[in-house]
Amino acid sequence: MERLKSLDNLIENLYKLPGVGKKSAERMAYSLLDFSEEDLDSIAQSLKDLKKNIHFCPTCGMITDIDGCYICDDKNRDENIIMVVSYPKDVISIEKSDSFHGQYHVLNGELSLSKGMNAESLNINSLLKRLEEGHFEEVIIATNPTVDGETTSMYLAKLIEQYNIKVTRLAYGLQIGGNLDYVDPLTLSKALEGRHKI
Repeated sequence: MERLKSLDNLIENLYKLPGVGKKSAERMAYSLLDFSEEDLDSIAQSLKDLKKNIHFCPTCGMITDIDGCYICDDKNRDENIIMVVSYPKDVISIEKSDSFHGQYHVLNGELSLSKGMNAESLNINSLLKRLEEGHFEEVIIATNPTVDGETTSMYLAKLIEQYNIKVTRLAYGLQIGGNLDYVDPLTLSKALEGRHKI
């Protein structure tokens, strides 16, 4: 059977999305055939608007659709503590927990030789400038608990030493509602290291 080029192109583009396999991309593409032209136009416009209206905050690196960002502009946030995260989605996850009310700094990546990400690729210079100019008492490094995240964390901790600011790392631990017999040895080891008095 002859391939339909427009459909194949759509499948290939949907397949580029994270977590979308070939079959899922195919199902989505066939589903879109059932959409009205108005709905498809609306989806296409949303995609165009995404690139046109969303940009990085010049101060913290978070994604925003205003000149600054909603977090940097919030005067109720603690200006003495800053949390460094790898990606904007990390800020969104932490904000959903409603447990941190300080400042953020988004690196927009992690150090990774395999992905070609070096210190110059990350939003590190603006972090150092903020530390020089601000009155921060603590920097919380909240990179992912992966090899790249750990490498980034150690690199940042070494850089921040010169500012005489307390540097902490998010604790690793056990999942609430989980069972110890299902926990991998590294997570269990980190949970023991991070134990605290109750």
